[in-house]
Amino acid sequence: MPDTRADGHRVLADLHALRAFGAYKTGVHKPTFSEPHRLSLEWLVQKLPEANLSAAVDGIGNVFGTSAKPGPKLLAGSHLESQNYAGWLDGPLGVVYALEAARVLNTDPSFNGAVEVAAWCDEEGHFGHFLGSRSYVGQVTEADIDAASDRTSGRTMREALADMGLAGRPRITAEPGRHVGYLEAHIEQGDTLESGKLAIGIVTSIVGIWQYRINFTGEQNHAGTTRMAVRKDAGLALAKFCVAIDERFPAACGPRTVWTTGRIALDPGAPSIIPGGAEMLFQIRDDDPAVIARLEQLLRTMANDASSRGPCTVTVEKLRTGAPAMMNAGFQDAIEAASKTMAGGRCVRMPSGAGHDAQMLASVMPAGMLFVPSIGGISHHWTENTADADIVTGAEVFVDACRRILAG
Repeated sequence: MPDTRADGHRVLADLHALRAFGAYKTGVHKPTFSEPHRLSLEWLVQKLPEANLSAAVDGIGNVFGTSAKPGPKLLAGSHLESQNYAGWLDGPLGVVYALEAARVLNTDPSFNGAVEVAAWCDEEGHFGHFLGSRSYVGQVTEADIDAASDRTSGRTMREALADMGLAGRPRITAEPGRHVGYLEAHIEQGDTLESGKLAIGIVTSIVGIWQYRINFTGEQNHAGTTRMAVRKDAGLALAKFCVAIDERFPAACGPRTVWTTGRIALDPGAPSIIPGGAEMLFQIRDDDPAVIARLEQLLRTMANDASSRGPCTVTVEKLRTGAPAMMNAGFQDAIEAASKTMAGGRCVRMPSGAGHDAQMLASVMPAGMLFVPSIGGISHHWTENTADADIVTGAEVFVDACRRILAG
């Protein structure tokens, strides 16, 4: 009689094996298509046969484990690269949970159906946003790949794919009707679960991410000889605009809206020169497009008002639109039922404030996500961590949820 529960020791051993590739302090440095990333992909390819899966790496660097077992198929996974000098669980946790579910369910001859595994390339956006999962759902063109380059090194994606031995290899896209859906696990990247002494987050929706470039044009001049009254300081205009956003957005936002000015640049950026130009990259996240539309209109109104007042002109350019994704209600119910069985019901339904591959998969099939606690709510930093007991509990819930989805 096969063991029908997740093997916690095996899950932890797998995660620590992946942690060894690109180890940095207590985290990892594993950018997309780096040597540590390549080794991680190879590791997964060698592990997939343990789950009776055939392994393939496609032309954008996605890894797939496919099953010949009869019955329904559930796709599960996450990603294996990391942010620069970041955490060891962001991504690999979901891949290892998927592998474990496949090992448990696919090798059980009495169970009808199978879990197939995917490791999506570049979820962390070194070359673009969600390139691997977007490729799978048909949203990436060859021209997109031609134009993509590493945000840190400038290496083109074509060069990177060639270095990985993937040049000319076809990209795999979703086969309609093959899967009953997609399930992904992830660390929470926040403190809701930890502060509530909860074990599992059942994701209800994944926020959309909208990004803007806001430009300020003034007049470059000498910092010592230009009177304050006649200055057209683009840097000062930017600073005032940032403060104005924080003053005006709260009255127009939703209960979970967040906004961030992630990068500021001054031109020419010298200590003795009044900046004639300034730029800020600004991001808004919410799961309600109506809220975003309202805030975007407010942003543009503020820019027009600032330009009218002077002394600098302000323009807003939308760089990225990210539609939010709702998670399948049946999948949420399956995760909740599994949480009652495996985690004493210590679960909560919650939205995801971070983007995930699951929102791309949700455009072509039912999708679901579960979260496990993050210690201190820390993520995208090498101190990111989750207690071993929480990792094991999460694996047990994930495997049981996969079983329920396939049986349902």
